Amino acid sequence: MARKLAALSPGFTGADVANVCNEAALIAARYGLNSIEQTHFEQAIERVVGGLEKKTQVLQPEEKKTVAYHEAGHAVAGWFLEFADPLLKVSIIPRGKGLGYAQYLPREQFLYTKEQLLDRMCMTLGGRASEQIFFGRVTTGAQDDLKKVTQMAYAQIVQYGMSDKVGNVSFDMPQQGDMVLEKPYSEETARLIDEEARTMISDAFDRTFQLLKQNKENVEKVALRLLEREVLNKEDMVELLGKRPFAEKSTYEEFVEGTAD
Repeated sequence: MARKLAALSPGFTGADVANVCNEAALIAARYGLNSIEQTHFEQAIERVVGGLEKKTQVLQPEEKKTVAYHEAGHAVAGWFLEFADPLLKVSIIPRGKGLGYAQYLPREQFLYTKEQLLDRMCMTLGGRASEQIFFGRVTTGAQDDLKKVTQMAYAQIVQYGMSDKVGNVSFDMPQQGDMVLEKPYSEETARLIDEEARTMISDAFDRTFQLLKQNKENVEKVALRLLEREVLNKEDMVELLGKRPFAEKSTYEEFVEGTAD
C-alpha cells in the first residue's frame, strides 16, 4: 500500500503527507470505522490535490456534460501524446476552484525537449478542443488551461531559446507582482515574441483538435463513463482505450508493480 500511495502523491512535502494522514483518519471516522483503509488515503489525496469537494455546488445537467467532455478531452489527448505525463485520475466532482480535474504523474526529470513541452501544451488544450468538437462552442472552463499554455509558450520563446525566429536568447520573465519599468528587449522583438507565442499556441491547438477528431469515439466513451461514475483511474482508461501506444514504464508502474495483492 505504501508504494502505491507514494506513487499517487508525487512532489508531496512532509506537511502534505501529514495532511493526507490526518484527512484519511477523519474520513474513516465519518464512516464509523476503527481503522484507516486504502480508499480513505486515496480520498484524502484527492482532497489535498484538488481541494475540498463542493457538495453544495450542484451543476446543471448541461454544465456537467460540458465538464465531462472537457476533462475527457484532456485525458484522451494525453493518452495519445507520447511525451504527456501518465494519467492517474480524472474527475468531474467540483473541488477547490475547479469543476473537474485530472491528476498526472510527472516524470522524474530535470531537462525537457521542445517536443516534450509541445506535447504538454497540446494535452492542456485538450479540454478546449473537445468543447469545440462536440458542442461547436467554447466556455470559460478553459481559463486556467489557457493561462498555463500561454506561460509555457512564452517560456519556450523568451527563456529557453526554442524559437527559430527569436533565436538562442534568454530574458528574465517578470514574476507576478514585479514592477516592470522596461523590457530587456526592443519593441520590435516584443512584437516578434508575441507573434511567435500566438503561432505556437495556435499550432498546438490545431494539432490537438485533429488528434481528438480522429479519436472522437474514444473521447465520447470516456465522457459517458465520467458522467456515469464521476471519477476514473488509470485502470478505467486502459479498459476504455487499451494500453497507451507508447513503450513506457512510469514511476507509478514501477512503484505499484507487485502490489496488486
